[in-house]
Amino acid sequence: MRIRATVAAVSGALALSAFAVPAAHATGDSGTPYTLNVSFSNVTIAKAIKVGTTNEVSATYSYTLTHGSDVNIGAKDFYSDAFLYKGSYDTSTAELYGDDPATCTPVTTTTATCKGTVDIYPADGDLKSAWAGSWGVAAEAVAFNGQDQNNPDLSKVGYKDKSGLGSTLVQRYSKLTANAGPEPVGKGKTLTVTGKLTRANWDDHLYHGYTSQPVKLQFLKAGTSTWTTVKTVYTDSSGNLKTTTTANYDGYWRYSFAGTSTTPAVNAASDYVDVQ
Repeated sequence: MRIRATVAAVSGALALSAFAVPAAHATGDSGTPYTLNVSFSNVTIAKAIKVGTTNEVSATYSYTLTHGSDVNIGAKDFYSDAFLYKGSYDTSTAELYGDDPATCTPVTTTTATCKGTVDIYPADGDLKSAWAGSWGVAAEAVAFNGQDQNNPDLSKVGYKDKSGLGSTLVQRYSKLTANAGPEPVGKGKTLTVTGKLTRANWDDHLYHGYTSQPVKLQFLKAGTSTWTTVKTVYTDSSGNLKTTTTANYDGYWRYSFAGTSTTPAVNAASDYVDVQ
């Protein structure tokens, strides 16, 4: 249930894409909900949410809901949740919600801990590639107070929302490969390491090369546990990587990408090379 969309749908003339009446504009007349006596704090959510091209991704959140004695959070028609928005809250480019409202568990007579998920379906067009990066976190609550949710007297419906409660990165899932050869290779001979860095495209639901990105070539000597960075290589216009190095010891080779705000860090699966 999308709370803002639900209240917007029953508000008739208030035809906004999300919820139509921010708390600052609530007047309590017959066409507008009154400001619900609640507040939101202590919001937590993952620092980054990695989203591919097809699989559903759910990000868990929690927050503290503080409410007045006139608000019954146990009522069947009381709902609250947290959600994500891209850009300015008042003119957001997009919003991401959960499939269900949060579950709010009372802690004291005036506070509750609310937990839920933001559920993202990239295959259904929930995201565009241009939206990757930072998203704001907001929370909201609505009390229908026994009103018919399909045809309520909105002056008897309470609503409150609050933006700027935090932020998270919604990132385009990344993949990285590495292949070292020849195998085996003579000691002191040239070793060529190829690979490719790709990331999810939310517009066509495919993976494309991530161009002009610095990627570290790393080596793990057999029998040790510490990776050593040998050099930095940049991806080409198709996301491909290719470089040469000298083979001196048996061990593992990989590429390692540190990530950006739009694309998460990723390490390639290592490739073992026997040096003879």
